[in-house]
Amino acid sequence: MVQSVARAIEILRALASTGRGAGVTEIAERLGVAKPTAFALLKTLEQGQLVSQDRATGKYRLGPALLELGNAYLETHELRARSVVWADSLATRANEAVWVGVLSGDHVIVVHHAFRPEGAVQILEVGAALPWHTCALGKAIVAHLPEPDRAELLDGALPVLTGETLTSPDDLAAQLVGAASVGYALEAGEAAIGDAGIAAPVLDRDGVVGAIGLVGPIERLLDGGRRDEYAVAVRETARLLSRELGAARPALRRFVAEAS
Repeated sequence: MVQSVARAIEILRALASTGRGAGVTEIAERLGVAKPTAFALLKTLEQGQLVSQDRATGKYRLGPALLELGNAYLETHELRARSVVWADSLATRANEAVWVGVLSGDHVIVVHHAFRPEGAVQILEVGAALPWHTCALGKAIVAHLPEPDRAELLDGALPVLTGETLTSPDDLAAQLVGAASVGYALEAGEAAIGDAGIAAPVLDRDGVVGAIGLVGPIERLLDGGRRDEYAVAVRETARLLSRELGAARPALRRFVAEAS
């Protein structure tokens, strides 16, 4: 690993974790380097517009070039490109919002968001990052990862976002077993109070690449009979999207076992 590149990555991650910005001294302490080294790294990143400095406070924040790179990532991401039509169709069918997400480290990144067709004002959540264990998308993905990868995530940090967030590795492991069995995962108020999710994994020829699911208020999404209807719709959409991405039919049979 190139040390200067690794340090630059650490700076970007540090600035991403704070909304107030950070000064040279704080960055130097975070990296465990001398202030001149931290200053040189920040100035190099600033020249590339990856960070910017507030002239009033002297603190650094993430720069506009990162938005360009993020948009380029989304535009070239195959799952996002292939999921747009399917997500819109699912949103229309269920009359609920739809998210498509991918796993990045121990977080799920929302790469596409189809609004609820008949909803009020809604906020676009593309780019949002959620701890994997707090959302249905994350559980659906992790339930279909190889066992060593799943175990590593269960042994990692499990932050609390609400009073309903599960942080017991044993309880989460049991949920993952259930999600793998029925072909979809649930979330009830674990990422945001009052919100729920129903998601199913999306595969390509090599394995799980992401998940697609409905998001909305608990009282609507998890309501008795409608929850089962939503689950069938989510699994069916995930199955068809997976087929388009090249997933083998045998790998998809478990997704429709209950519905058939």
